[in-house]
Amino acid sequence: MSTADTATRIPLVDYLALEPEPHLVANECTSCGARYFDHRDACASCFEAEFTRVDVATEGEVTAFTIVSYAPPGVEAPFVAAIVDCAGTPVRANLVDIEPTPDKVTLGMKVRLVTHSIGTDSAGTEAIGFGFAPA
Repeated sequence: MSTADTATRIPLVDYLALEPEPHLVANECTSCGARYFDHRDACASCFEAEFTRVDVATEGEVTAFTIVSYAPPGVEAPFVAAIVDCAGTPVRANLVDIEPTPDKVTLGMKVRLVTHSIGTDSAGTEAIGFGFAPA
């Protein structure tokens, strides 16, 4: 059996689902509807403690962004860090497949979720990350 036959793909973060199509999954408060990507013992909006997992829209629009010019060693800069409104759920992510300049990135621009390989370990397990590309 070849390495390709046994390769495994895993999401870099636990709220990225790869199947059936890549999408994000949020924890939604069953009382007020607030959504969170991290674990919560209680809702920061209403203090209730029950959540359900919900799929997040894969398309959205940029509501805020910054162009990061300096980054730690090993991180390619410049890049665009943004907040994307995905049908009411704010998502923090990098914009990809776009020139990181103020004349190319605009507030309100339409974007879509995309995935990319972060790297593969010696056992053939590939880590998958996400970002948003122009729609």
